[in-house]
Amino acid sequence: MKDREQFLKEFRSETIGSVGAQSSAEELFQNQVLRPILKLQNELFIASFKNYISKNKGDFANFTLEKKNAFIENSIQKDTKYRNTLKGMVVGLFTLEEYRTYASNTSNLNKRMMSMLQERIKSQLTVL
Repeated sequence: MKDREQFLKEFRSETIGSVGAQSSAEELFQNQVLRPILKLQNELFIASFKNYISKNKGDFANFTLEKKNAFIENSIQKDTKYRNTLKGMVVGLFTLEEYRTYASNTSNLNKRMMSMLQERIKSQLTVL
């Protein structure tokens, strides 16, 4: 198991965002684990969302900016199947210890994860 843990930690980038003595456990997890994984998986998320668009909204390119943003939010918040797929892309890159932390606070960490993912996709509308 050590090999997988070491590989995952080396494979991901360092902490993204500020981490201080006053940071909450959720903030630490977000900046030390979630952000680096989201950055690492960015191309996969974009490809996944392009596929999602082609299967669900072929006319996405013709949407207004507001409608595109609403579609992104709706897709990630309300489509349980797609949301679970995205979570799997992240959780699969957790170490065992990170998974234990995640499992103890799934609800709040999922909210953070999906919120960051929405913003990440919205910020790259030009590639969609």
